[in-house]
Amino acid sequence: MSYTTHPETRIGHVHLKVADLDRAVDFYSRVMGFEVQQNYGDSAAFLSAGGYHHHVGLNVWESRNGTPPPRGHTGLYHTAFLYPNREALAEALQQVLAAGVELDGAADHGVSEALYFRDPDGNGIEIYCDRDPADWPRDDKGGLKMVNAPLDIPGLLALAKS
Repeated sequence: MSYTTHPETRIGHVHLKVADLDRAVDFYSRVMGFEVQQNYGDSAAFLSAGGYHHHVGLNVWESRNGTPPPRGHTGLYHTAFLYPNREALAEALQQVLAAGVELDGAADHGVSEALYFRDPDGNGIEIYCDRDPADWPRDDKGGLKMVNAPLDIPGLLALAKS
């Protein structure tokens, strides 16, 4: 018997093991723009956008002063943060670049535009915005036909307000 997940199910938050809590909080607040909602002593912090209890949990419970897992090992590939539109994505990208963060990649997937980079602990991050589902590329049978095309970064950045 198979089970189908309810169509309104969403990923609510991610909780990351980090080596240095202060460094991670600084990155996710200063660079990513999340607000600290609660500190849990000196071992965890909870951050969010818009006052939600948390979108990002950070802790050093098992990882204080640790190192990122080496390439070729299992673990989280990236956490993806969905922005409501291209303008908000452009603002986020501008902030990331202004902080000196290097991009690992960028792509136009047809269904979305995405940019990839890493936090100070080596955790992969994707920031993206979706296109209207009516504009998603489809094959001749109506199935999704996602692509991995170059993203026009200068064109995206031109939408940033600051």
